[in-house]
Amino acid sequence: MAADENWVNVGSAEELSKIPLRRITVKNRDLAVSIENGTFGVVSNACNHAGGPLGEGRLDGDYIVCPWHNWKFHRCTGTGEPGFEEDRVPAYPVKVENGRVLVNLAAATRRTKKPHDPHPLSRTVARVPGPLRIAGIATSAMDADNPRFSGSDHLLGHALAEAAKLGAETRLIRLNELKFRACEGYYSKSARACTWPCSITQMDSNDQMDRVYEAFVHWADAVIVASPIRWGAASSLYFKMAERLNCVQNAVTIRNQVLIRNKVAGFIIVGGQDNIQAVAGQMLGFFAELGFIFPQFPYIAHSRGWSREDMERNVEVVRNSAELAEGAAMLAKRCLDLAAHLITRDEAPKSIERGGRKAHALPV
Repeated sequence: MAADENWVNVGSAEELSKIPLRRITVKNRDLAVSIENGTFGVVSNACNHAGGPLGEGRLDGDYIVCPWHNWKFHRCTGTGEPGFEEDRVPAYPVKVENGRVLVNLAAATRRTKKPHDPHPLSRTVARVPGPLRIAGIATSAMDADNPRFSGSDHLLGHALAEAAKLGAETRLIRLNELKFRACEGYYSKSARACTWPCSITQMDSNDQMDRVYEAFVHWADAVIVASPIRWGAASSLYFKMAERLNCVQNAVTIRNQVLIRNKVAGFIIVGGQDNIQAVAGQMLGFFAELGFIFPQFPYIAHSRGWSREDMERNVEVVRNSAELAEGAAMLAKRCLDLAAHLITRDEAPKSIERGGRKAHALPV
């Protein structure tokens, strides 16, 4: 093949100049074409990180910002931003002749990836031998420096105390003590942009959602999530956590990988007014999608009804109720009994095809 035949016409310079950055496909090659100060740059469309479409991102000076997770690459050379130059996406020679933009597809630079230590959460999911382990997740939002009585936290304490009496290891995670970012909607960009471990956790070492991920995926055999009722729903911190757990469920969608195996979930729901069944229904539906299994009677709850606005009295009832304390203890026992059964049989699949839920894969 003659050398000049390697140069491919990708479009009109006038037309391509109208948009600073765009994605085009030429001869089955996905490219990100940019222009800045009258100069064109052409690099591979696929980001090094998770294959995000660079041509659908934005320009930050001479750097293309990936729309998925904000990684940056020089629009002409393909090198990573300062400090990450070892990361490089393929860059192509480009020229303009007779009003047409030409790209040499045969002369691309090589893609190189800076070695990154795998995130601790990305290790193989395998139960470590030992006693049963149960994690309690307290979702009540309060001033950690000036704590008040929380009925859901109180009953969660009874559940974990009973689990310890039964010989289980226990771990309490209070969401109001963790500093973690809200879900930033990477899934809304592409299913494959929502990664395991969570992209936020990979990029932000100060994000403490990793403690929840560690407990759910690697450490616990059972979890009990305790929440107050807030305007007919679970707490705001519960939903903040749930949104960040999308990456656990999404591993099934994009890789058929079940991260939650042989694990049990139970729930404690406390409200001054009603809507217990609706709150429980959301929790059961969501945790089922994560892969958790439920014991018979998977939640305990308390409410004094719509007309009961005397919260001081409600606090007194929950604090002094032997029935609720016993209910929490028995919930823990049911969860541990089922977890022991599941661990012994080990029948849960490690991967599963669910049908109709496929994630588009970009070529890298």
